[in-house]
Amino acid sequence: MRTILITGANGGLGQAIARSFLAESPENHVWLGVFVRRENADKLAAEFSGRCRAVGLDVTQPDSWKQAVDTILAEHKRIDVLVNNAGKHNDGLLATMPLGTWDSIVRTNLDATFYGCQAVMASMVSQRGGRIVNISSLSAILAPPGQTNYAAAKAGVVALTQSLAKEVARLNITVNALCPGFIETDTISGMNLDERKAAASRIPMRRFGKPEEVAAAVRFLASPEASYITGSTLKIDGGIL
Repeated sequence: MRTILITGANGGLGQAIARSFLAESPENHVWLGVFVRRENADKLAAEFSGRCRAVGLDVTQPDSWKQAVDTILAEHKRIDVLVNNAGKHNDGLLATMPLGTWDSIVRTNLDATFYGCQAVMASMVSQRGGRIVNISSLSAILAPPGQTNYAAAKAGVVALTQSLAKEVARLNITVNALCPGFIETDTISGMNLDERKAAASRIPMRRFGKPEEVAAAVRFLASPEASYITGSTLKIDGGIL
């Protein structure tokens, strides 16, 4: 039995990751960290009643992390896997970017990852084991114009991952990052036809990735078979870079 906490669990990627862990073993318990939007998370929790539960979690607030982790530990006594999947972007040119836009994106993508890793660390250290998978972005290593805030935050996630991995390697805790490219999520569905064609033309595979393909990589990095992989950054982009 494993206890898994996934943030950003109301979106398509979070849902796919949750389903992947639920399919892995009938003994797995998956907690869906959600805040404002939670309708999809609640439906998934109802579908897998007893093995899946939504927990209120504002990833930008350390106190909210503590409450969520305390709730899980009171139920299961341990957290085996943390997937820091919550994130958002609000693009714009640096010269005219409002300070609030910069702060919001860094807080949601980078600060939240720090808070999450710190919140589960005591439990993972005491149980001498754990898996952390941080969802970064291809923008972290191939930063496009108009994403100075998002690219910088996601690059920070990669650096945080590498540093933390070294700190906890001897405790059987692995920390890895994924950098998805164009994945069929809400962001892609919001593109018009011309934008979709332009984006697809940049991808050597000439298609967008599926959430399930990212979820499979998350589950592998969280598996016992990946116990010697830590501090790694895996891109899932159809060959862009």
